[in-house]
Amino acid sequence: MAKKTYRQAINEAIASEMRRDPRVIVMGEDNAGGTAAPGEDDAWGGVLGVTKGLRPEFGAERVMDTPISESAFIGAAVGAAATGLRPVAELMFVDFMGVCFDQIFNQAAKFRYMFGGRAITPLVIRTMYGAGFRAASQHSQCLYPLFTHIPGLKVVVPSSPYEAKGLLIQAIRDDNPVIFFEHKAMYDEIGDVPDGSYTIPFGEANITREGRDVTIVAFGRMVNFANEAADELKRSGIGATVIDPRTTSPLDTLTIIESVAETGRLVVVDESSPRCSMAADIARLVAEEAFDSLKAPIRTVTPPHTPVPFSPVLEDLYIPNAARIVAAVRSIAAVRSVKAVRSAIGQE
Repeated sequence: MAKKTYRQAINEAIASEMRRDPRVIVMGEDNAGGTAAPGEDDAWGGVLGVTKGLRPEFGAERVMDTPISESAFIGAAVGAAATGLRPVAELMFVDFMGVCFDQIFNQAAKFRYMFGGRAITPLVIRTMYGAGFRAASQHSQCLYPLFTHIPGLKVVVPSSPYEAKGLLIQAIRDDNPVIFFEHKAMYDEIGDVPDGSYTIPFGEANITREGRDVTIVAFGRMVNFANEAADELKRSGIGATVIDPRTTSPLDTLTIIESVAETGRLVVVDESSPRCSMAADIARLVAEEAFDSLKAPIRTVTPPHTPVPFSPVLEDLYIPNAARIVAAVRSIAAVRSVKAVRSAIGQE
């Protein structure tokens, strides 16, 4: 176990799987080259240096720069996966998914179904998402709900260096297309990461804090803010359970339902836009499956329904934070039942 950054953890996961399995290849824009690169063997490692060093070790046949055409290289990755390779393709920013969406949701996601389960598509598409990097609205969106909506895709949203390495190794070994979301504001975050290879199963949530008063479900970078909020709430006598689902598809619904059944209160923290978001989906799930357990209304903490601002001041206001999570929890902490809420507002 050693202290490593989120960036290093992802790089280690790819390298270890490339050493283990010669079918694993890396492809994308600027994986090997870059502005002022001294030569084709240089490993620039993409726009934020995540794959740096892979080209010298594995060579040009397995670490490939591609033209600036997402439809071309994502389509090529889908075809490579269907014919026996295990590509790890980098869609530089998830905001660019519109250029190659047909290849993902109409092809890769449907191959197993269309061919009666006899075809596999072991493809990983790594992509950056999220605000807080001062990259404006065309490079800062949080779009994992769009991919979660599509049957046939697995969607992974790691919240720490440890999670990133184990989940990425699992993704590369999976025989289905996986969209792997990396928050660009987390690449320099440091955490404990084992040196060796390990996997984290999909569809198994991680409980990062435990408490009996409220359940907080958060995704990706938001898990860190939820943990911070839970620690502050604990100091004032409110115990919060924080659940990191790790994957939005498959989703560990059982852990969420069981926790809400115990705490009776739910706050969902999601960086994606509020309409048709994971926050909305989790709220719907609990309203359908655990309504009788609720002691208070469900609260969601999300950005406003607006493009990510370019102004640093406005961007900071846009992003959910620990203070907003604490406020959401406090707004329902004193409520003892949904029936009491209805009575107080004159509905009973």
